[in-house]
Amino acid sequence: MEQVDSIVIGAGVVGMACARALALAGREVIVIEKESLPGTGISARNSGVIHAGIYYPTGSLKAQLCLRGKDLLYDYCQNHAVPHRRCGKLIVATSATEETALENIRKLACANGVDDLRYLSQKEVAEREPALVATKTLLSPSTGIVDVHSLILAFQGDLENHSGMIAYNTPVLGGRVTDSGIVLETGGDSPMVLQAKTLINAAGLGAMALARQLKGLPEKFVPELYYAKGNYFSLPGKPPFRHLIYPVPEQAGLGVHVTLDLEGQVRFGPDVEWVRELDYPVDPARAAPFYAAIRRYWPDLPDNALAPDYSGIRPKLQAPGEAAVDFMIQGPATHDVPGLINLFGIESPGLTSSMAIAENVLMQLDLG
Repeated sequence: MEQVDSIVIGAGVVGMACARALALAGREVIVIEKESLPGTGISARNSGVIHAGIYYPTGSLKAQLCLRGKDLLYDYCQNHAVPHRRCGKLIVATSATEETALENIRKLACANGVDDLRYLSQKEVAEREPALVATKTLLSPSTGIVDVHSLILAFQGDLENHSGMIAYNTPVLGGRVTDSGIVLETGGDSPMVLQAKTLINAAGLGAMALARQLKGLPEKFVPELYYAKGNYFSLPGKPPFRHLIYPVPEQAGLGVHVTLDLEGQVRFGPDVEWVRELDYPVDPARAAPFYAAIRRYWPDLPDNALAPDYSGIRPKLQAPGEAAVDFMIQGPATHDVPGLINLFGIESPGLTSSMAIAENVLMQLDLG
C-alpha cells in the first residue's frame, strides 16, 4: 500500500482547481481520473459562462463563491493567457410580469454584492442588439465566457509544476476510513491501493456513488442525486447577437438563453429535462419549445434554423419541482471523517466558483 498526502478524485475544472490549490499549499497531490483526459464530464458540457453572482439566495455558498470566484477567475485568466472575454449579459423582460421579476433580480444581485447592474434604455438596447425585442433590459457587464478546456490545462500546468500528478484511466473500486487515513482501491491499467491523509471527492455526477463506496462514512451524509439534462441547439450562419441574452429565470434553470463561444458561434439553451440515466444525445423534437421561448425576445428567428448540438447533465440535489439547493461542501466538521471533503451538487455556477471552492476546501482542511 502506497502512502500519499492528498488525493483528488475527478479531473474536471473543480477537481483541478482543488488539486492546484493543494499543490500550491505545499501538499503532495495525486488526481485520480477514470477517463483518459481531464475535463470530459460536466466540465466539457456546460456553456462556459463566467457568471456575475446574480440569481442565488443571499448568503448562500453559490452567491458567495460565485462572486469571489468570478474575480479570481478573471485575474487568473488574464495572468495565465487563458482565452476569455467579458462580453456582458443582457437579462430581458418581455411582459409587465417579467419586468417585476427583473427588478427583483436586480435587488437580489445588489444584496449579493453585485453592484454593476444597470437598466438600458430602448435606444441603448437597439444600439447594442438591434435584433433583440424586450420591454425592459438589465445589463450585467461583468458576465463573460471562458475556454474551459484551456482553463483546466492551465490548472494542470500549475499542479504539475508543483510536483502534482494525474492518474488517468483509473476508476475507484472501493475505499474505507481507517485510523491512519483513507484507503482507496483503484482499477484500470495500473491498479493501486493508496492511503491518503486528505481526500477530495470532486467526482461530479459520480460524487455520491463514490462517497457510498467509502466504508466508514455513514450513509446519512450522502444526499440523493437527481439528473437535470440541459439540451443546446446551435444556430448556423452569421451570429445575430454580441452579448449573452438571458430571459427571466425558470424553475430549475435560467431559461433558454443565448450563449456564445469565443469564436462568436451562437447556441441556445439549456432547457431542463429530468432524466434517470446519463443520456447525452439531443432529441431534435425538443426544438419546438425552443422556438417559442426564443421568439419571445427574438421574433425574427427563422423556421427550421436550429440544429441539435450537445447536452450536459446537472447534478441536482433537489427533486423535480422542489426548491433549489445550495452547493454542499461537506467536510470533517459535518461527517467527522478527518481529511475528507465531499463536493456534492456542484452545478452552475460551479465553473465560475471553481477557484473559490478550492479556497473553501483548503479552509476546511485548515490550510487556507
